[in-house]
Amino acid sequence: MGSFSIWHWLVVLAIVVLVFGTKKLRNLGGDLGSAIKNFKGAMKDGEAEANKTPEEIAAQKAAAEQEARDSSKV
Repeated sequence: MGSFSIWHWLVVLAIVVLVFGTKKLRNLGGDLGSAIKNFKGAMKDGEAEANKTPEEIAAQKAAAEQEARDSSKV
């Protein structure tokens, strides 16, 4: 009773498919895949941001402030 055999998992899978249906499970898989993809992209962006030098950060901040001033003049 300590471990589950393949037959236990097949029965559980069959019940899940019967309860939720294949379309809902397919959508769930797609949503999970896109969430993982977005998470990985955010991690890469965070690493790139963490590796910036203080000079790059200051230049980026100055450019954003200049853009904000230019847009407020219009």
